[in-house]
Amino acid sequence: MSNLFQIYPTTNVEVIEDRLQLDGVKIERIISNGQPSPANVWYDQEQDEWVLLAQGTATLEFKHGEKKEMQAGDYLLIPSHLKHRVSEVSRDAVWLAVHCR
Repeated sequence: MSNLFQIYPTTNVEVIEDRLQLDGVKIERIISNGQPSPANVWYDQEQDEWVLLAQGTATLEFKHGEKKEMQAGDYLLIPSHLKHRVSEVSRDAVWLAVHCR
């Protein structure tokens, strides 16, 4: 058994851990540790991504100019090839990301 909120001591880097991988679906736990996406880097993913911010706060920025301010409990679907990045994130942010075709 695992716990979503069990955090291990880490450096100031984002930690991405695969939690489950099945045919066409991958679930990751992401611990941001206050690390936004690198400047001028836009994620452009092949698959849809459903993200849940389980703890902390964050701002998702989309290349077309929209921003989503997120708080613990907020979730959204990011369609494939919608360019996005995390422009701000708290040190205590814990995400659950589900990638699917």
